[in-house]
Amino acid sequence: MKNTGKISISIGIVALIIAIVIMIPNEKSDSMEVEDVLDKELIPSEDNTLEVQEKLDEIEKINLENEYSPKPREWITSGPFQIDRSKYVLGEKIFLRIGGLSYDEKGQAVFLRPLNSTHYSVYNTIPFDGSTKSAFNYYVEPQLAKTRGYCTVDDLIGDWRVVFRGTNYTNLEFKITEDILPGEEESYQPVC
Repeated sequence: MKNTGKISISIGIVALIIAIVIMIPNEKSDSMEVEDVLDKELIPSEDNTLEVQEKLDEIEKINLENEYSPKPREWITSGPFQIDRSKYVLGEKIFLRIGGLSYDEKGQAVFLRPLNSTHYSVYNTIPFDGSTKSAFNYYVEPQLAKTRGYCTVDDLIGDWRVVFRGTNYTNLEFKITEDILPGEEESYQPVC
């Protein structure tokens, strides 16, 4: 029995030593090793300076080409109806402002997208009734939709119209260009 006790103690000690050896490398330290760069010297050369300047110029040129700022609002008007611009890029919302409807004015503001140079298709219809509300705002954002048959950007770009059914107000016209609002490129990949 004495041998069994000594063997058990020996096995326990060996197991403890193994556990300690395993845990030592796994301890996390709060310190970091940092390369000493104080002794290293950066020697600028004319080649390096020119190369860096060329890269900076290239980046600035790309940024200027891709820079986007919305056009100022123009407020194209027909009676109590207004849209904020004559040109939009894909991804911009068309802001329709309706203000000062008469009590008896009732109808629909219909956004028509171009099918070709002479024909249009209804994209969106917004009802209005001056007896319930004489002023309100509405946003329309032309988007691709497989279910509606708007598969590519070609289905959205072109000369659009807003027609005011039930009134004698003249149509409003605007253009959607092939440009895409930066950051919205994914939204205008073909869906059909």
